Amino acid sequence: MTPQLSEMRAPPTGQPADFQAQRMDTAMRVLVIEDDKEAADYLVKGLRESGYTVDHAADGRDGLFLALSEPYDVMIVDRMLPGPDGLSIVESVRKSSITTPVLFLSALGEVEDRVAGLKAGGDDYLAKPFAFSELLARLEALLRRSGAVPENTFLKVGDLEMDLLARKVTRQGKRVYLHPREFRLLEYLMRHAGQVVTRTMLLENVWEYHFDPQTNVIDVHISRLRQKIDKPFDKPILQTVRGAGYKLDPAA
Repeated sequence: MTPQLSEMRAPPTGQPADFQAQRMDTAMRVLVIEDDKEAADYLVKGLRESGYTVDHAADGRDGLFLALSEPYDVMIVDRMLPGPDGLSIVESVRKSSITTPVLFLSALGEVEDRVAGLKAGGDDYLAKPFAFSELLARLEALLRRSGAVPENTFLKVGDLEMDLLARKVTRQGKRVYLHPREFRLLEYLMRHAGQVVTRTMLLENVWEYHFDPQTNVIDVHISRLRQKIDKPFDKPILQTVRGAGYKLDPAA
């Protein structure tokens, strides 16, 4: 099924440096089972640009063969496929005692469809059309839960440090007190340090909006964050990239 690519958002040009480095070191392998050529090309291109090693199967028969014969860190499986459909593939994989995490990707997005996918052995379910940044986030979550990639709980950008377990932020050794949303915003910026983060990326990943609420909520929180992590210190590190977004850059 064509996932209405015009409604998708383009794959981001960069990923968090810590996660990308871990993927490169461990050669994370993804199997994409998708019969729609346009959708498959989009997925394969975006995943490879994000640092994954990707195999693609265009039908259920080849997909099942690869899933049973090759080691993968995660699989993306369409529900509606020629040959065995996605549900049958995952059921066969689980009967073979293969525990590779599976993300179902399908135009069938009703509650009963998602439930059927999870009962068949899927670990997550994403309906089409989708935002590529959300797909990446879901893959990363599956990999962390499976133990393939440990979650980094301590972030450092220049003299700015964040301890996620203690929920503590310091700059130049001085404690910075943040509200929960400010903390989440800063975490996302730190995981993408040195990269331009767009407003759309922030809306999707910090506020979990998959639409533009037409408010200045981002501007307000960025301003508050600057007051806390920049204003009391000599050198500002939170930059506004005009017409693009924001960047946390200690070298600026």
